[in-house]
Amino acid sequence: MDWVTGLPPWGYKSYNAFLVIVDRFSKTLIFLPCQKDDTDMDKALLIWNRVVSWTGIFTNIISNRDPRFTSALWKKLQQLFGAIFSFSTAYHPQTDGLEYKTSIHSSTNQTPAVLKKGCNPRLAQDSLRKDFVKLNPTASSFKGMIDKARKHSVRCMEDSFAFSKDKWDKSHATPDFKVADLVIVSTNNFNNIKGCKQLK
Repeated sequence: MDWVTGLPPWGYKSYNAFLVIVDRFSKTLIFLPCQKDDTDMDKALLIWNRVVSWTGIFTNIISNRDPRFTSALWKKLQQLFGAIFSFSTAYHPQTDGLEYKTSIHSSTNQTPAVLKKGCNPRLAQDSLRKDFVKLNPTASSFKGMIDKARKHSVRCMEDSFAFSKDKWDKSHATPDFKVADLVIVSTNNFNNIKGCKQLK
């Protein structure tokens, strides 16, 4: 979950930002137009009315350390609903990743639409096919198809996570830091440091 800001105003409410939410399981992508200067309560109501009413209460939310999520209101909401905030940091791809609703994701081996609805939606280009036949699963097999797709996706995600972890571990050794050790910190991604690049 994150915000995209700095956009030109549009719409009858002059929206200038987006709240972007990705379902970690199905990789479904949700865009919610909003205002950059919305209050914490406005943002909480936006998520409650437009997302929670559709998906249910979150169990885990991954986002960066944005002040919007570290405020007292969000901490109270976290305690109230039992949701866990997992804060990531910039330039840390292990917690990121987006995909489209009808594209097969490499982690789940399924499209987000199949995982959430049981079938892929009919697209505009499908109507151009003269031999197109839309197959609808029967009521008796629908639940079984959903369960099978979800179980298969869970296995694929576990395999994908294990592969990514193994690949990362092979090229990154765990540092053995001790209290009072001197370390060198890279400033490549520190955009707020002024002065000569060679002296950073």
